[in-house]
Amino acid sequence: MGHNHAHGHQHNHPDLKGRNLLISILLNIIITVAQVIGGLVSGSLSLLSDALHNFSDVLSLIVSYIAAIYAKKEASTNKTFGYKRAEIIAAFVNSASLIVVAIILIKEAVERFFYTHPIQSNIVIWLSLLGIVANGLSVLLLKKDANTNMNMKSAYLHLLTDMLASVAVLIGGLVMKFYELYWVDALLTLCIAFYLIYVGYDLLKTSTRVLMLFTPNTIEINKIVEALHKIDTIKNVHHVHIWQLNEDEVHLEAHIDFDTDIRLSEFDAILEKIEEEVFHKFGINHVNIQPEYDKIDNKQIIVQD
Repeated sequence: MGHNHAHGHQHNHPDLKGRNLLISILLNIIITVAQVIGGLVSGSLSLLSDALHNFSDVLSLIVSYIAAIYAKKEASTNKTFGYKRAEIIAAFVNSASLIVVAIILIKEAVERFFYTHPIQSNIVIWLSLLGIVANGLSVLLLKKDANTNMNMKSAYLHLLTDMLASVAVLIGGLVMKFYELYWVDALLTLCIAFYLIYVGYDLLKTSTRVLMLFTPNTIEINKIVEALHKIDTIKNVHHVHIWQLNEDEVHLEAHIDFDTDIRLSEFDAILEKIEEEVFHKFGINHVNIQPEYDKIDNKQIIVQD
């Protein structure tokens, strides 16, 4: 016998979020095409790596956009949670792709160190400027949503790293133009790549935790059990599962032994207390409790089925 309780959440305007993402996608497609052509014409690997980075952005932004749309879809009988995890999967895919792109770039850059050749620095300078402006605009558009949403954060981080990469490429272009130090190109490529791995890994870890149904880092199960034991008539709390469905919802399910054979109406009153307790202290907003009296089962807090 379960009971579910949800508290309201603050939501940003999803339509605005979608519109901002679309603008960012278009801006990034323009930069990518320009930088690929420019990289091939000028012979600059850092410009090509910036383009590749931008292209991974286009893909990730499209994934984020689709995920944001799907996340709003209604639940149905065969999809009882709806598509609430779409955005987490998007964050996972994006962060994994960042790391793959970075490894390819490192390989290319290392090879470049051994044979440098002249690079047409003017093209590099102008196209990196284009990258800075377009990514800068996208970063400003997505900044607000990035604080509240993992999917938007992954898109925002992609664009921010792009902007920083373009700044690096611009500096490299200027160094090559005035000092003809062409190895700077490979060095910049390495820097961009290592930065991609650093950013991607963190997000990969966070999204993996959610997908694997791990208990959120901020919640200690033992403290919840202690708090619930203080409520009258509760004798034992066991078989506890806590997981995060997406960024808004944290679920708790547990079996609770009562010390007397209470009525259902009494159970409802205790349930209200449990919900208040776990929501205010631990931020858990979906509770599902199985009440028990003298039932013979495994009384451990964590039960491996």
